[in-house]
Amino acid sequence: MNDMNGAISFTVAADASGAYEAALAGKVVLVVDLIDMSTTMEAALQSGARLVLGASPVPCKANVPVSPESVGRYAAEAAAAFGSEVVLVAEPRTGSPEERRQRASAVLQGLRAVGVKIAEIYPNLGAETVKLVDVRGRVVVAISDCGGTAFDTAWHAGAPVTTGTVARTYGRTGWDNAERAIDRALYLASAQQRDICLLAASGKAAEDVLAVRYLAGRMLELGYLRKQGPPDDECCSLPGNLKADTSLYLLS
Repeated sequence: MNDMNGAISFTVAADASGAYEAALAGKVVLVVDLIDMSTTMEAALQSGARLVLGASPVPCKANVPVSPESVGRYAAEAAAAFGSEVVLVAEPRTGSPEERRQRASAVLQGLRAVGVKIAEIYPNLGAETVKLVDVRGRVVVAISDCGGTAFDTAWHAGAPVTTGTVARTYGRTGWDNAERAIDRALYLASAQQRDICLLAASGKAAEDVLAVRYLAGRMLELGYLRKQGPPDDECCSLPGNLKADTSLYLLS
């Protein structure tokens, strides 16, 4: 929790286990999976996605509780409330559509439970993904081993979750995207009076770890001066009929 003066503190962690522990501690979890989940999500938000979510694949390799079926149901309910559709992104990037459908099977089950059918599952290609499908106004779910599982377990444990990248996307530098990630996390933390966990989706991925180290240093430089207001772009707020305690996600 924030201290008595309202100051926000942050910690740095790695892997889905770190995401789960941060969620149990009541923190906002900022998931950084540079190649490619969080970069895909950043590009989706910049291309007009209304909401972005992450989910674990089948099978899940991490020893943490996950609920990709619940993520699928929630995505379907959010899309219905928005009057929109769901877009699924999964791995392997260069594998067959059948492989991606198998890995997304639990999310698909959740979607089917609410009457939603998905014809195509797009590969998780980072910034390039939005060239394959129009995500404007839609709910995008990324199913991946690292970023998706970290998002899933933190969400399952009740944390506000967002994503961030320091990679380039179309029209944005990596520096720009780092600032957007910090803005999202600080806004959620300030609005909900929580602290922050900067999470490298994989402790074995140098790019994730180095990105989190940069974000941590940048937050210290900023001194949290921007925490009072929302980011300077559209808010991906959820419709009123969806539960507020799961409105994690996203200020684009």
